[in-house]
Amino acid sequence: MTALRSTELRTPIDELAQPVVSDPAPVPVLGPRRAVEVARELGARFAAGAAERDRGRVLPVEQVEQLSASGLLAVTVPKEYGGADLPVETLAEVVRLIAAGDPNVAQIPHSHFVYVNVLREQGTPQQKERLFHDVLRGARFGNAQSEIGSKHVRDHATTLRPIGPRVGGGSARAAEWVLDGTKGYCTGALFAHWIPVLAHLDDEGPLHVAWVERTAPGVSVVDDWDGVGQRTTASGTVRLDGVRVRSDLITPYHLTFDRPQTFGAFAQLLHAAIDAGIARAALADAAEFVTTKSRPYPDAGVDRAADDPLVVHAFGELEVQVRAAEALVTEAGRRIDEADTDLDASTAGRASLAVAAARAATTAASVEAGSRLFEVCGTRSALASLVLDRHWRNARTHTLHDPAAWKIQHLGRYAIDGTLPPRHGQL
Repeated sequence: MTALRSTELRTPIDELAQPVVSDPAPVPVLGPRRAVEVARELGARFAAGAAERDRGRVLPVEQVEQLSASGLLAVTVPKEYGGADLPVETLAEVVRLIAAGDPNVAQIPHSHFVYVNVLREQGTPQQKERLFHDVLRGARFGNAQSEIGSKHVRDHATTLRPIGPRVGGGSARAAEWVLDGTKGYCTGALFAHWIPVLAHLDDEGPLHVAWVERTAPGVSVVDDWDGVGQRTTASGTVRLDGVRVRSDLITPYHLTFDRPQTFGAFAQLLHAAIDAGIARAALADAAEFVTTKSRPYPDAGVDRAADDPLVVHAFGELEVQVRAAEALVTEAGRRIDEADTDLDASTAGRASLAVAAARAATTAASVEAGSRLFEVCGTRSALASLVLDRHWRNARTHTLHDPAAWKIQHLGRYAIDGTLPPRHGQL
């Protein structure tokens, strides 16, 4: 399938979106140092058009294709299936660097990495062989997970029902199933080759992942995302109407949380890395503006706004906050890698707490940097044509993914009496 050009995707809200996918092609396998170099190069390239894409709500089709072709979306494929299997610490840095260029592009493959992790945790050998092979050929995973209007974020109505009589053992006991439901906040689905769908078996059965091809009959993706920030992530709706799924493309999701795991910490860390990237980008744009466009305040008695001691002090405070957030992201990635080599309730819990600290810090740093940018840059920075407000809008929107206050709660309980956090995948 031929990819659509970015200029064809100034998408009106509520219009049914066309597939934004091209035929996959084999990608390079990147080592850790090269992966970081490529991410830095791509982040700088993506930054050049980020403001214009935000202004016109132009979806980053070309940028997502470049990200795929670079091999960065395949860096977590296990070595036994031909991948690089890079450490989580390295992946977090890759995501942070992409986000510093354009956090919309960085968020689009978030679920891709999460569902690669689902596959390695719970996939059958046959599923791993097929789907990891696809990823190494440039295929992208989207997501159809959350549901709008449910009681809470872990409440799901989407259902897989068997077609014909059930046979054999195991949870997916029919040869074929039919999938019905509606999902929201489906970041990555519009750009995906495969859409992993979270659904119950029957009405009350355990949660499973149904691996559905983006172009399968009954699948429609609606680009109705109307967020104030992260505007070009196409985080819209996926509708599933009588979609047929073979049993060999159904993976048990619920088993992930029956034992100690770093699955949730992994997913949360990538969110923290995106926020850290937003914070760094806001600070960099503020520095560029202050040194090239801002006028000094008369009372400062200086020729350049960048020499105003109050401005310099504010930048110093922001630099400390952003550096601290970046360091906590790195530390959290290291803790996950350590836990994965010696996994038990204690190591998994401590990894989750490290990620909770990173998420709380990056939430504060990104929102603060996006807001104080205007304080240090002055009146002219508020011109709509400059789109500097996108940093705050991106931070405020993305940090709402789940509340940082609950991260603080779990950290506080651990600090008081050593209580480990729950194993529900959101820490």
